[in-house]
Amino acid sequence: MTTPLDDAEMAQWVAWKRANDAVTAAVANEIHSASGLSLPDFSILSRVIENGSGRMPQQELGLMLDWQRARLSRQLSRMAERDLLTREGGPGGRRVIIATDAGRRALAAARPAHARAVRHALLSPAMNRETFWTAVHTIADATESSP
Repeated sequence: MTTPLDDAEMAQWVAWKRANDAVTAAVANEIHSASGLSLPDFSILSRVIENGSGRMPQQELGLMLDWQRARLSRQLSRMAERDLLTREGGPGGRRVIIATDAGRRALAAARPAHARAVRHALLSPAMNRETFWTAVHTIADATESSP
């Protein structure tokens, strides 16, 4: 049986969660201020536009995002109501997501804000975080190679 985290381990876990939440909130706020997009809006539009040239099967999008079908469907409905995208029937009865001109403009406005927020929160040369990034890459690599 695995023992619970001790106080020091729990403090590290909580610090990791707080740091992750702070970075995510900073990026989300910058994106929203610049474009009116939420982080889920941004995630969807960036994948549809940048990976699918503005069109993507809904199932492929769901796999890319690793979202449940119901969550994706609800988010797509909200975005369609705001004219950020449309959904059309595709081959085999599958839905295809299409970014609208408004969605493309919103993503174009959000991209510089996203870059600015990520650079400020994680990549600033003034913040020497080499050890941090080495650890992050080690964790990511170990996760990818796990069975």
